[in-house]
Amino acid sequence: MAKKLKVEYFVEPDAAALAARAARHFVEMAEAAVAARGRARIAISGGSTPKVAFGLLADPARPWLKRMPWDKLELFWVDERCVPPDHADSNYRMTREALLDHAPLQPAQIHRMEGELAPEAAASRYESELRNSFRLEGAETPRFDLINLGMGPDGHTASLFPHTAALHEIGRLAVANHVQNKDAWRVTLTWPVINQGASVFFLIGGADKAQILKEVMLGPRDPERLPSQLIAPAGGILTLFLDKAAAALLPATNEQGFGSFEREE
Repeated sequence: MAKKLKVEYFVEPDAAALAARAARHFVEMAEAAVAARGRARIAISGGSTPKVAFGLLADPARPWLKRMPWDKLELFWVDERCVPPDHADSNYRMTREALLDHAPLQPAQIHRMEGELAPEAAASRYESELRNSFRLEGAETPRFDLINLGMGPDGHTASLFPHTAALHEIGRLAVANHVQNKDAWRVTLTWPVINQGASVFFLIGGADKAQILKEVMLGPRDPERLPSQLIAPAGGILTLFLDKAAAALLPATNEQGFGSFEREE
């Protein structure tokens, strides 16, 4: 019998409302994880919408800076470009400028991918970091409390790009992945690790994502072309936070902007 994944999506009117919804979700999920387990382990992505959300989390004029249980938070990355941490393309740099420089986090709480190393070395170091931080044994997989993903116009997520080697990796926790059409190396969590997350959500905005989002969520299964289709959390629920433009080709929501459907895996 085919496994079914429930997709739940929340649609906001514009980019600003989407970023605010994401900031609230980060805080609510961190609070729930701390209440349940005493800490919150969150893996984040780069991109323009997360950047705005991170800025809101660090804004003293907003409620989230005081609400976030910063002292119980451990921050990880879903993926990173193979560049130094001060490089303009670095996901870490974006997060540092938007959030880390303004939030009460200690260095030991921040687990960055070392993009300045050789790609394979960076991936191996991050796998070791995960094993040590989560105290994993043998073939155990880390279980993040919350994983934030984006989706590219080509259907990629994390640094799992179409027709790349990382799509076929099921044993490693993190791998180096060469993206031929960008002639660049990335380091990324593997999709089985992402799928073990207690809560996994896509944060997607913009009209340029509407068609690919429809293909990923409602179209035929073709993860080699559409790697985002590999994301099917073990808990059976995938959450999408979208703006109106990105959600334009999905089934209509209710009056509160909520929609859902089931997808066969």
